Amino acid sequence: MPCLNISTNVNLDGVDTSAFLSEASSQVAKIIKKPESYVMIVLKGSVPISFGGTEQPAAYGELVSIGGLSSDVNKKLSSAIATILESKLLVPKSRFFLKFFDVKASYLNF
Repeated sequence: MPCLNISTNVNLDGVDTSAFLSEASSQVAKIIKKPESYVMIVLKGSVPISFGGTEQPAAYGELVSIGGLSSDVNKKLSSAIATILESKLLVPKSRFFLKFFDVKASYLNF
């Protein structure tokens, strides 16, 4: 199950979070090549974040997946998520960091 967890200092009041979640879910599934029914997206807003010494709009994300990740896939995911953050939350692509975790199924509790 891929899980994308995004934290941003942007206030989400008045933001169409459903559009963000839907687009992020679709892109993660498509790029990792996993069924969207397995994808989880978590979006947290109004998180105190300083990036580059300023509190201008920024975001931090972690993506955990059981397989499906590689250098090429990670680049595509970073680009796609950065584009969604910029279009939906006005977070510049240069103020976003995404960390990847490719885990083995044996590390998870099912």
